[in-house]
Amino acid sequence: MQQKSIFITGAASGIGRATAELFHAKGWLVGCYDLNANALEGLQKDLGEHCLIGVLDVRDKAAFDTAMGEFSEQSDGRLDLMFNNAGITSGGYFDDVPFDKIIDIVNVNLIGVLNGTHAALPLLKQTENSLCFNTASSAAIQSSPGMAVYGATKHAVKGFTQSMSIEMARYGSRASDVLPGIIDTPLWESTRYVEGEADSTYEKVPKSNTERTDFLRTIQPTEVAEAVWNAYHGDKVHWYVPTDLEERTKRKETAEEIRDELITQHNS
Repeated sequence: MQQKSIFITGAASGIGRATAELFHAKGWLVGCYDLNANALEGLQKDLGEHCLIGVLDVRDKAAFDTAMGEFSEQSDGRLDLMFNNAGITSGGYFDDVPFDKIIDIVNVNLIGVLNGTHAALPLLKQTENSLCFNTASSAAIQSSPGMAVYGATKHAVKGFTQSMSIEMARYGSRASDVLPGIIDTPLWESTRYVEGEADSTYEKVPKSNTERTDFLRTIQPTEVAEAVWNAYHGDKVHWYVPTDLEERTKRKETAEEIRDELITQHNS
């Protein structure tokens, strides 16, 4: 039986690394791509054979096409799972965040997913039962103040995934996404801006939520990696981690009621 393969962006840490470790342990060929060359080399050293690495800026479509071509040579033209996972953020009120940071979020979180999907489609189309899998976010369930652009990109990824789950059926391929909540990853080290200046980070959030037992509890990247594995073997379009996040999609409040509740919370 031909070895199955996965191409992962944002693979050097957090969810991406946990997914690479899991699929490698399952016997898959893992292609690990990130901007952090040192972390990639460490990952390859840890995993050994059947782990390909490459420095990749997901904003660069030409570089993506090249990376996919090189991966295809090693996978014999097979791509069972494309994992568009790379993502960044910066926090703060929309008019407080430097505009170049705003554009970076859009280019990595949304354009990067479009670049990756487009580059992967020729291989996905020729691989039976293949899956294009994207990292969305619980921010795509309900928008939050101070994360407007990040939330917007994740809403877009979720909508794109829904449409692609229909379009790709004509090739016998699938599309789905994961909507993680508070996961203990380096993303929380992102900068929070106040009046255009770097003020702090969000790194205290995972630690402060470790004792919670509701959908806001902090969980490990390995749980998201398990969702990626289950998605390949399942048929759902949207995967929620933790699973009780899905209940948030069933809220009966109107958009105005949710808005007013959050305004009250944010100003208290």
